[in-house]
Amino acid sequence: MGAISFTINKRLRGKLGRTGVIKTPHGDIQTPAFVVVGTKATIKALSPEQVLSTGAQVALANTYHLYLQPGEDVVAQAGGLHSFMNWSKPIMTDSGGFQVFSLGAAYGTNVTKLADVAGENINTEKIGESLATIDEEGVTFKDTISGGLHRFTPERSMEIQHKLGADMFFAFDECTSPQAPEAYQISAMDRTHRWAKRCIDYHTAQENSKQQALFGVVQGGRHEKLRKESAKILSGMSFEGFGIGGSFTREDIGTAVSWVNEILPEEKPRHLLGIGEPLDLFQGVENGCDTFDCVAPTRIARNGSLYTREGKINILNARFKTDFTPVDSKCRCYTCINYTRAYLAHLFRAKEMFGATLASIHNLAFIVGLVDEIRVSIEEDRFTELKNAFVDNYRK
Repeated sequence: MGAISFTINKRLRGKLGRTGVIKTPHGDIQTPAFVVVGTKATIKALSPEQVLSTGAQVALANTYHLYLQPGEDVVAQAGGLHSFMNWSKPIMTDSGGFQVFSLGAAYGTNVTKLADVAGENINTEKIGESLATIDEEGVTFKDTISGGLHRFTPERSMEIQHKLGADMFFAFDECTSPQAPEAYQISAMDRTHRWAKRCIDYHTAQENSKQQALFGVVQGGRHEKLRKESAKILSGMSFEGFGIGGSFTREDIGTAVSWVNEILPEEKPRHLLGIGEPLDLFQGVENGCDTFDCVAPTRIARNGSLYTREGKINILNARFKTDFTPVDSKCRCYTCINYTRAYLAHLFRAKEMFGATLASIHNLAFIVGLVDEIRVSIEEDRFTELKNAFVDNYRK
């Protein structure tokens, strides 16, 4: 038996969606589930106790950022991420790949060099002071803190993530821009598959490999043929779960995800990377994804944007200055039970830090609770009813 196990409880009739349980060394995750993002081993503006109050089951931390600060050795000396950040529930870590490759430019007029399209082994993208250089062995990049040069390879990403000690972590992949030419998408996907094998080889050679579950990452951009090819190739490797990476539009997310999940092994969990908007979550669940992560709920909260069942609101709008109702009348989070829109409007206008805390609590509780509600609706055979009612109301 591996580090985790996955059991399917109920399938969504006529669709790929399902409910289930992922058992990890730090507890069970009822799926589908939203994974709260603690980039630097903290969910911004919140204590672990406040995060738990939102119903969160699992957190995700960022390998790239923790490598830069405080360094994986410091986390390891603390006893791993669970001890370091005082989080007793399951933890995921990403590979650092998305952050490293985002240091390069979006494909388009600003790209100064794209040698791989011409069949060369190296791709250098540079805008201003940003730099990321890709070769067959890995990536050399300039960090955003000191400006120093660093090197990530599949093996190095695995080494860092082993020291961080998460329950589930991801193979090092090349995350390309959706605007990249198809020729480059093919090159990057093939390299991702070669790197996946190197990640498995490094991981399985470690003594603690049975305590951590390694997930492969499906790439291929928005090309159906490439997505299906990536899913098929990775399915033949000894991963305990799978991530679905890349960028999507709201119009194509359901289709692109279904291409992949029709091929990936049904008995293993599937994580949709970087997706967390309410309407996207319905599409992700419906098309077979089990877990999701996204920084959006807390990021927009810190700017005064709040989720409600009637859509997002900007608490800085003048009409909320004397609105003494909860943020969302149906929400039972700490913020909605104890405070009003008018109070949050005051905190944000006065630039009080407590505003970001209350807004973050609400947004996380809203998204975590929505996915929980979706899970229950599948169990009770009323997913379509819930989806239609929520989408109609949210778009109004």
